[in-house]
Amino acid sequence: MARQPKQATNCATALPAADDYTVSPQQRRTISQKLLRWFHQHGRDLPWRENTDPYRVWVSEIMLQQTQVERVCDYFRQFLIAFPTVETLAAADEAEVLAAWQGLGYYRRARQLHACAKMVVSHHDGCFPETVDSLTALPGIGRYTASAISSIAFAQTEPIVEANSRRVIARLVGFDRPLSGTAGDAPLWEIAASLVPTRQAGRFNQALMDLGAMVCRPAAPSCHTCPLATACVAFRDGLTDQLPRMAKPRASVAVDEVALVVVRRNTLLLVQRGEDEWWAGLWDVPRAAPPRGSLLRTARREGRLLGEVRYGVTHHRIRADVVLLHAGKGNTLDQLGIPLASEPTAHRWVPLSGLPRIAMPSPARRIVTLFDRADHTSLG
Repeated sequence: MARQPKQATNCATALPAADDYTVSPQQRRTISQKLLRWFHQHGRDLPWRENTDPYRVWVSEIMLQQTQVERVCDYFRQFLIAFPTVETLAAADEAEVLAAWQGLGYYRRARQLHACAKMVVSHHDGCFPETVDSLTALPGIGRYTASAISSIAFAQTEPIVEANSRRVIARLVGFDRPLSGTAGDAPLWEIAASLVPTRQAGRFNQALMDLGAMVCRPAAPSCHTCPLATACVAFRDGLTDQLPRMAKPRASVAVDEVALVVVRRNTLLLVQRGEDEWWAGLWDVPRAAPPRGSLLRTARREGRLLGEVRYGVTHHRIRADVVLLHAGKGNTLDQLGIPLASEPTAHRWVPLSGLPRIAMPSPARRIVTLFDRADHTSLG
């Protein structure tokens, strides 16, 4: 596919722009040599790279899903202190794992991490399998995570495609089809397979990720410092600001809800989220079922409307009005007469002083913070 270059560059060795985006063995050797040399000098110093223990690689890769590297670093260190081996993680209670995961979000990852650890211990004698097919049979491990573990921990010649490497590969070969992150990535996996060297595959894959994070950034890439600039079709043709082409994002959905802060003496009512809900297994404040208009009007009139909290979950934008309710000494959940948005798996009255030790989603903690800051003189 012919393109008109936008800038003159010395790119005689740039990969050809064609429908077949895979590279030749010679091109692969040149690219891997340049990239590995760059990685040796400039690769990021990350805590999970201290060694190639598959447990450390696996935990880090699960944490890094949809979470920034800088945020993961401290959580990774603390998690490894709490659960230094796959055996200690498998033996832990789910509540302990969820509590250690607090702040990372997407708690389904933590529950799958726990389930996977149990299976590694019970089905594989505590040893992670080495092949992609065996790894993807474990809970919470998809193609990318399996390839990362297999290549980094076991030196298998496996490619990877994630946000940063996707961008590098697409620009490198001039891949101009829309990428969706799912089926749309299939051609990039083929290209990545043609790029990954038979030796040092793990380091090569980590180098691709680091290059995307540090040099081949989404905006204003530092092409003049890129070790692959002379092999890059997007750089040659002045298309770095257009590639990769991403599929249109999913439209966001606005949601209004009422969050209930129900207090009884020095305790707070929490409900456990069900399997088919956001934050499954975590403890949350109840949400009122619609219609909620009369509840809000009464709370506003009586000074029990504490404010609002806004947050996002997947493609939902949520605005929660926070209402304070006082329960009597002997009230159970059924006796409160509160119309809840969903039937909780379980409920409990938690002392306010014990809330920091409970596994709660971050929006729930922000809701409780509104209560803490409110001008109230009695907890009922």
